[in-house]
Amino acid sequence: MNINHEDFEKLAIGGDGYFTVGKNGVEQILLSKDKKVEFIFLEDQTMAFVRSALGYPAFYPVLTVKIEKPVKAVLMDLDGTSVRSEDFWIWIIEQSTANLLDNPAFQLEDDDLPFVSGHSVSEHLEYCIKKYCPDKPLEEARAHYMRNTRREMKKILEGRGKENAFVPVEGLKDFLYALKERKIKIGLVTSGLYEKAWPEIVAAFRTLEMGNPAEFYDAIISAGFPLQKGASGTLGELQAKPHPWLYAETAKVGLGIDFSDRHSVVGMEDSGAGVCSVRLAGFSCLGMSGGNIIQSGLKSLCSDFCDNFDQMLEIIN
Repeated sequence: MNINHEDFEKLAIGGDGYFTVGKNGVEQILLSKDKKVEFIFLEDQTMAFVRSALGYPAFYPVLTVKIEKPVKAVLMDLDGTSVRSEDFWIWIIEQSTANLLDNPAFQLEDDDLPFVSGHSVSEHLEYCIKKYCPDKPLEEARAHYMRNTRREMKKILEGRGKENAFVPVEGLKDFLYALKERKIKIGLVTSGLYEKAWPEIVAAFRTLEMGNPAEFYDAIISAGFPLQKGASGTLGELQAKPHPWLYAETAKVGLGIDFSDRHSVVGMEDSGAGVCSVRLAGFSCLGMSGGNIIQSGLKSLCSDFCDNFDQMLEIIN
């Protein structure tokens, strides 16, 4: 695994104490800048230990990756890669924290940004609780978050919501049609709940005049539906990025691509958590500028780093 060691913090003990440098073949343990993922270098393999603010960490093998032509499928992140919406969702986290503090003037700090984007909603909120209001329960924060989200989504669907909440990334339309022309399958992947992700996708396609996104994409995978009183929820919070399952399910279940063909699949991400998710699923990842990949110190996990879709298409061709 080739990574820029300068972008990581060296640890003597990792994996919740299961691994120690110099013992049992452990050569090195590196922690990402956002402190979400540890990379444990053994004599014959590399493991990733995905930390969890909710108490459910996990180990995954880090496989070698390459891009084999012709590319059969492209797996695209939603927020930041396809649609510029990260500022909106960070604002929702900020508003929810302000609700907890009963302080409408509350604002997040720049140092908070890598920890309030790219991961699960609960992890974003848990981070804010620990830093700003440690006496508040996560359940109360989630209640504020869902109420704020539903209010703002209703406004957006009515055409009166926050200005420029969801803006398609420049070049998205031409890029998607170029993939279609090349018979490359397209999967859309998001850690967002369906009720927040679907209006975002619809709004973007409406702006681009591309019709029904459900008919256009070959597969769309979201984090499902929230657990709430009086209704069942779906698994979503504990398997979100940087865990690999959203990308793995999109490729295998959604697009029918076997793991043996993983080198013909390319993921596209703008967040550090997303890059880890793609890589842990066994796929090459093209990084998109504008997100928090560099802040997270995970640029070296990308097969390439691009500023626009034209550059990405050139790599895929």
